Amino acid sequence: MKLLLDECTPKRLRNDFTGHEVQTVDEVGLKGVLNGELLRAAAAQQFDVLVTVDRRIPFQQNISKFNLGLLVLVARPCRYAQLKLLVPRALQALETTRPGESLIVHWRAGQAYVEYHW
Repeated sequence: MKLLLDECTPKRLRNDFTGHEVQTVDEVGLKGVLNGELLRAAAAQQFDVLVTVDRRIPFQQNISKFNLGLLVLVARPCRYAQLKLLVPRALQALETTRPGESLIVHWRAGQAYVEYHW
């Protein structure tokens, strides 16, 4: 699967998404491009999923309009060490993700939990 890391997402996470092709917005020339336009550009560049820590995107954008999925990682604090703990559950969720879906991975009751939004 081809994943795009949003600029607010720690770049080091790319190494934790094993088995996937991961690039950053910086690497593909999309640095500074905001939400709706970023989703359009990511879909145009044939990414399968945009990975972000911006919790607002699923509620501000209609992801179903785009030919890609959205993966939102939510951790407190929002730092690499905490986000890395969510990756195993995120990898499981990516196995069934489809274009137009939003997945939110966060901690609940001491474990990583996935919420799906369409």
